[in-house]
Amino acid sequence: MTHLIAGNQITLLRNGTQYFPALELAIDSARYEVHLQTYIYTPDEIGLRIGEALKRAAARGVLVYLLLDGFGSKDLPKAYVRELEAAGVEVLFFRPKISPWTLRRNRLRRMHRKLAVIDGHSAFVGGINIIDDFDTPGHKPPRMDYAVQVQGPLLTTMRANAWALWRRLCWAYLRKIRLSGLHSRLHIEEPAGSMRAAFVVRDNLWHRFDIEQAYLDAIAKAKTEIVIANAYFLPGLRFRRALRAAANRGVRVIVLLQGRVEYRLLDFASHALYSALLRQGIEIYEYHKSFMHCKVAVIDQNWATVGSSNIDPFSLLLAREANIVVADTGFATELREDLEQSMEKGARRVTVDEWQHNHVVKRFVSWLVYGLVRLMMGVAGYSDRH
Repeated sequence: MTHLIAGNQITLLRNGTQYFPALELAIDSARYEVHLQTYIYTPDEIGLRIGEALKRAAARGVLVYLLLDGFGSKDLPKAYVRELEAAGVEVLFFRPKISPWTLRRNRLRRMHRKLAVIDGHSAFVGGINIIDDFDTPGHKPPRMDYAVQVQGPLLTTMRANAWALWRRLCWAYLRKIRLSGLHSRLHIEEPAGSMRAAFVVRDNLWHRFDIEQAYLDAIAKAKTEIVIANAYFLPGLRFRRALRAAANRGVRVIVLLQGRVEYRLLDFASHALYSALLRQGIEIYEYHKSFMHCKVAVIDQNWATVGSSNIDPFSLLLAREANIVVADTGFATELREDLEQSMEKGARRVTVDEWQHNHVVKRFVSWLVYGLVRLMMGVAGYSDRH
């Protein structure tokens, strides 16, 4: 059961257009410490802008901890990393050694979350990497994505989690741990709003299935509607059964998926599920207006989640992810309305007849690829159950 904490203010941020200015402003207001954790960091216009904010913070005496994934940020120039470090920014890479020749599961265990915690006053979590929304080769920009800004008692949990991962990696890499002037056991009790929310993570120790379970609990309680917008949708058996059960009891189930191809393997594999989902009465929409990267959901317009976790084996079984769960009608309604506009203006509905009669070759190939993906997961030691 997801533990909700009261007294928070959760602000929905659409795309980098709203996220990056808010993040930059929060960094510029930092007095003690900045934790920034991201899968991809690209030194484009946005990356340089955020980098300058991090350097300004370090110049003021703020301790800045930048944690990047060793695969997602593998192309970040070493010269730029040295530039950040010379300015006082502490930089660490999660699993920096990457071998393309191994099938060991450790190779697939990435830090995929996007998290920022600034002092004790503000935090951000969502699906947006440090990369320009308009940097979408082969696609019409900007990306469709979301993040949230968090203020209130939930920051205590978010900061503790960011610190725990940073300390663990410092120990693993024999790096000195520098502590900021902020009390190491900061506990925020004063409310910043009236929203109940939870910070839900997935790791490979104590929280292996927390994000998936948060979804399953909410789906099981759904009474009227489930809307899931997810860039990479390849759920396991438990998740598919939960959606089918909801549809069977009269809940409207809508799935908004990526209509533009980024990774062909996952794209074909997810299409293998279309026939079964459509036959069960689940509505499928494909977003074509631009590249869709979001990982969000709204259930009954009183439960919502925004985060980094896709609904696929890599996010639910392997990667380190972070989501916010919000139990608030106003927030859920705002996100639901935004998704509705995206479906109306940029998505196309996939019907049963069209899929069965117009995509025979694609359906055949998708099942072959689906089998290949599941075989790869089996080799890595994971089953279809989750």
